Amino acid sequence: MSAENSEVLNNGIVIIGAGLAGWHVIDAIRAKDKDIQITLVTADSGDRYHKPMLTMAISQKKSAADLVRATGVDAAEAANVKLLANTQVTDVDTTTQQLQLISAQRSDPANTDYATISYGKLVLAMGAHPIFPKSLPEDLVWHVNHIERFGQLQEKLATGSQHVAIVGAGMVGTEIAEDLLKAGHQVTLIDLNDAPLSQMLPSKATARIAQAVKSQGINFLGGYQVSTITRISDEKLQVSYEALASENTTAEPIEPLIVDHVIASTGLTVDDKLPAAAGVEFNRRTGIVVDAPTLRTSTANIYAIGDCMSIDGVPCRYVAPLRAQAATIADDVLGLEHNGYEHKPPMIRLKNKAISVMVTGVPQATGNWQVKTESDEELVMDLINDSDEVSATVTIKVPVVLKA
Repeated sequence: MSAENSEVLNNGIVIIGAGLAGWHVIDAIRAKDKDIQITLVTADSGDRYHKPMLTMAISQKKSAADLVRATGVDAAEAANVKLLANTQVTDVDTTTQQLQLISAQRSDPANTDYATISYGKLVLAMGAHPIFPKSLPEDLVWHVNHIERFGQLQEKLATGSQHVAIVGAGMVGTEIAEDLLKAGHQVTLIDLNDAPLSQMLPSKATARIAQAVKSQGINFLGGYQVSTITRISDEKLQVSYEALASENTTAEPIEPLIVDHVIASTGLTVDDKLPAAAGVEFNRRTGIVVDAPTLRTSTANIYAIGDCMSIDGVPCRYVAPLRAQAATIADDVLGLEHNGYEHKPPMIRLKNKAISVMVTGVPQATGNWQVKTESDEELVMDLINDSDEVSATVTIKVPVVLKA
């Protein structure tokens, strides 16, 4: 046995983060080794659930509890994992390969010595956090990036039809808008751009998405920026916004929206505290840089996976590749031969029923997009790169409505 493998056996594998990525790594390791010590550190309860379901669950009348496949305690016991729930990692010492921890459940954490644990291999799977611009104060605005926060919002919305403003018309914001509408709520979707998904797709494609969103009865305000959100009563919020594009600018002031709730869907960022402590190559916008074939970071014995990770400057925030990524990490930390992870951008599907949007490759709003098929029912466009190769394809279809 090599000295490196001996260290892994002695100090075990520590995983930070109990989202889909962290649990996938545990599953992959346990498929190869039933006994090696695994410690899972998470700031929450560690419950297993499928996060993409959060943008569909309200209309399906599913509570947060309904979405939990297994509690953290049960899942950890089944996988023979030591679970440190409601615990935060406050520092990483890469020389001694030790982590400092503090538990949120301690009665007086400020006066309690930090616990210290050692690792042979460390996997960073702590995800990413919602971005809250200054105009969206966290104490007044919801997000649905985590099941606990989703559960709190779901309870509020369960009391009856309400008016919800969603700021940000990317994939998540657009999906939530339809889900809330189907659940019987009034929805206003606000975005800086003239159409949903404008950060990803060309205007010819996004115009169709905007038309489908509006046809459902969603109030879409494109080309507007939220300036302030203020509470005007125990139940109501006032959302003030302003036009960005000159063609939308009017001499008359824009009447603020009066809503029951505001949801922020304005993108994700990766917290820099642990990456900085671990000394890994890192960018707040895209995440922790890894070597694609091994998913190793720039610091020895530390890996990254999931929303907190980037490959070739592109954040990896989709579920589909996680299983293959976790299998690669499992082989690498266990010292097993493997062919290396080959990153392929996953197919991206918008979960809205009003319109079918499928994207392959690495899309970007600007570039040489060429129409391949265009009709009232379907639009197919290819993004052609500098080598005259197709680097992305978008396929948009209008669902067929069967008439009685």
